[in-house]
Amino acid sequence: MQSMADSFINNKHLLWRAGFGPSISQIKDLEKTSVKNLLKDIFSESSFEPITYQTADFVISETDTANNATQKREMQKITQRQNSEMNLAFLKQMTESRGQLREKMAFFWHGHFATRINNPKFNQQLLNILRKDSLGNFRDLLFSVSRSPSMLQFLNNQQNKKDHPNENFAREVMELFTMGQGNYTEKDIREAARAFTGWSYDKEGNFTERSKIHDTGTKTFLGKTGNFTGDDVLNIILDQKTTAEFITRKIYTFFVNEKPDPPIIKKLSENFYQSGYDIKKLMNEIFSSNWFYDNKNIGNRIKSPTELLAGMMRMLPMQIQNPENITVYQKLLGQMLLYPPNVSGWPNGKSWIDSSTLMLRLQIPQIWSGLRPMEYSAKEDDDIDMGMKSREALNKSFKNPNITIDWKSVDEIFKGKNAEDYLLVKTENLNMKTVQQFSDQSTKMIIINLMSTPEYQLM
Repeated sequence: MQSMADSFINNKHLLWRAGFGPSISQIKDLEKTSVKNLLKDIFSESSFEPITYQTADFVISETDTANNATQKREMQKITQRQNSEMNLAFLKQMTESRGQLREKMAFFWHGHFATRINNPKFNQQLLNILRKDSLGNFRDLLFSVSRSPSMLQFLNNQQNKKDHPNENFAREVMELFTMGQGNYTEKDIREAARAFTGWSYDKEGNFTERSKIHDTGTKTFLGKTGNFTGDDVLNIILDQKTTAEFITRKIYTFFVNEKPDPPIIKKLSENFYQSGYDIKKLMNEIFSSNWFYDNKNIGNRIKSPTELLAGMMRMLPMQIQNPENITVYQKLLGQMLLYPPNVSGWPNGKSWIDSSTLMLRLQIPQIWSGLRPMEYSAKEDDDIDMGMKSREALNKSFKNPNITIDWKSVDEIFKGKNAEDYLLVKTENLNMKTVQQFSDQSTKMIIINLMSTPEYQLM
């Protein structure tokens, strides 16, 4: 029989892994709720609401037609604003949505199917595909993502034509999205690229198959021969058990432990394959298994910047006057939503921490509480900026997010409770005396100082 203390730790563990940590409204019942009831709540489907941007699309006026430079600058500004709005809308969903698991899975798929393009309409389309189908069927998700203009543009499939195949898309579909290295040959890549010739999109972002540039010849792919289309190639890939195993391993190392457990992964992947790639079923099996709550899997992951920021926002009721400046924190910490570093997505674990990011991570609670100024400036990095402002402009326009935290509510909710038990997944390594030494014993200062500890960086 599980003790109440174990149940409490398991609840915190589950809320951090299946979402972005406990919200302040969950504090009251977190100790008393059973994992079984919490799981039921986590898997109850929330209705899907697409993310949109508020800024209107650019309309060319007669004056602008005569002035291309003005027109280009205006378009860049609008593009940047729309992408920024989507970034913040996604973060808001992670912070406020009752469908925590939907958004956590979407966040996982956002790193798995990594794209980085400037077109806000295409970004919006892909982001909503990932969110809508995040707990659905991997087959449907793979087809939808592979046909999205965002992915086809990012991986150059517009340039993939018969007699001049471009192998980029075919290679990444196998290497990063489905099978992993070592499970196909260079010839398989060439043949798959031929099958994907003609896969394209129109300016509205609708998928099109341009038959005139499609290679209709016979192809041999993964041991099968036929006049294959792109759909055929994806279906053959999904027939491979290695695909189920590759996806399962990636999910395990993200949601459970960075160190894979081969026997567990093998069993999970067999069930995943037999279910016809049912993502929700796989996640339910993971979160319902006793081994998920083993001590070695709890409090062993470094929070990604997104998990850190969303987790703080869920715990502290706050009003943000300049939300656009939250993206600067994402940039400084190395994880800007919609802007993964490359097609492999973001690295995890210790790669999040270096001397400058750790220092900023530990200071954010004080900066957001108005106890210290923001002393960091964004480094200029064309690779991440993607047409954003230059460093000088970025720093000049950057204002603190102007955050007002409702400390009175926090005080009431934490009355008679040890804040560390709710803010940290594990407390055994925490030296509470040190935390209290730098606090005036108010709930506010204890929480700020707890969020400024290395222990708070773990989940």
